[in-house]
Amino acid sequence: MIQRPYYENMLRARLAEERHFIQVVLGPRQVGKTTLVRQVLSTIQIPYSFYTADTEQDGTWINEIWQKERLEMQFTGQKERLLVIDEVQKIHNWSEFVKKQWDEDTWNDTNIKLLLLGSSRLMIMHGLTESLAGRFELIRMTHWTFAEMHEAFNFDMRQYIYFGGYPGAASLIQDENRWRRYVRDSIAEPSVTKDVLETSNVYKPALLRQIFELGCSYSTELLSLTKLQGQLQDAGNVTTIAAYLQLHKEANLLAGLYKYANDDARKHQSVPKFQVYNNALYNAYSRHTFRQVATDPKLWGRQVESAVGAYLLSQAELNDMNVWYWRQKDEEVDFVLEWNNEIVGIEVKSNHEKMTSGLVTFRNLFHPKLALIVGHEGITIEQFLTLDLEKLLC
Repeated sequence: MIQRPYYENMLRARLAEERHFIQVVLGPRQVGKTTLVRQVLSTIQIPYSFYTADTEQDGTWINEIWQKERLEMQFTGQKERLLVIDEVQKIHNWSEFVKKQWDEDTWNDTNIKLLLLGSSRLMIMHGLTESLAGRFELIRMTHWTFAEMHEAFNFDMRQYIYFGGYPGAASLIQDENRWRRYVRDSIAEPSVTKDVLETSNVYKPALLRQIFELGCSYSTELLSLTKLQGQLQDAGNVTTIAAYLQLHKEANLLAGLYKYANDDARKHQSVPKFQVYNNALYNAYSRHTFRQVATDPKLWGRQVESAVGAYLLSQAELNDMNVWYWRQKDEEVDFVLEWNNEIVGIEVKSNHEKMTSGLVTFRNLFHPKLALIVGHEGITIEQFLTLDLEKLLC
């Protein structure tokens, strides 16, 4: 079992600090949040209790276990204690109860540290921003990288580009139909029905699902919301479609990237470029097999571009960056990475035919810190997918 980078550099280090903030492990489904926490708990010296919330429990359960932890500290003379609650989002109005108990301990100098995690990113964030502002820190976990999938499951680059970064699905790739069903049924569907539908005012659930499935199949392609509307069976207005696409982005499932421009208004008025956060989502809804994709240069080019885009989105999440695309008439740049007013233009070139003149025009117009080719005639795909993107902009 590998240790993800969050193990030592973030979670373990923060739990060793004095009590200041609630620590919240946040990330999409099936990326190893609970596994990470259990790895850390097995090595720390702080006395702790680990609880898993259930839908049948209410907020009084939080009060009860918290009081139990206080009594344990009193009886044993402990100077500090760690309380871990998994799946906390299952409890209605959980954040109000957590706030009450946390503030009471702060007032009474009771040194109970708190670690929260859950399978629904949106439900956790909703509670944090409504009730616990100023009291928490996030530890953002992303989908597994190529380096991690290679180390844990011996994935080669082509396997990673097609099958993506879900560790739970890795053992199923020899049976693609089974792998595809697992990704759709055990990862994608719960993410949409639990993480999105149960946290937001979604008046057309069928439309939400259609946008997700269609958007995944269009990964790396520009598609106006008006044209998307025409392909949906239960189509709402364009504003509703845009709002539902934003919900998928907040759940780290599917994003609509917008065109880079010098002002924010022009950016968000552009046609979105669809991009999955994990290539497994792209291919779970694809009709093409791994062999078909790997032997077709055009199909493979889209796969590579989508994998690069997914990596950019994950790294942007960790480093508070923005990801755009750029296009002017027939010239384009696949991705534009923005951070602290610095930009990097990134063109993915997986074969000899693809032109990169757009990168030259982009450089002349915007003067980026770096204009980078990934693939043929540039940095290799493997090198890029293991690159610390923060260093590109520092």
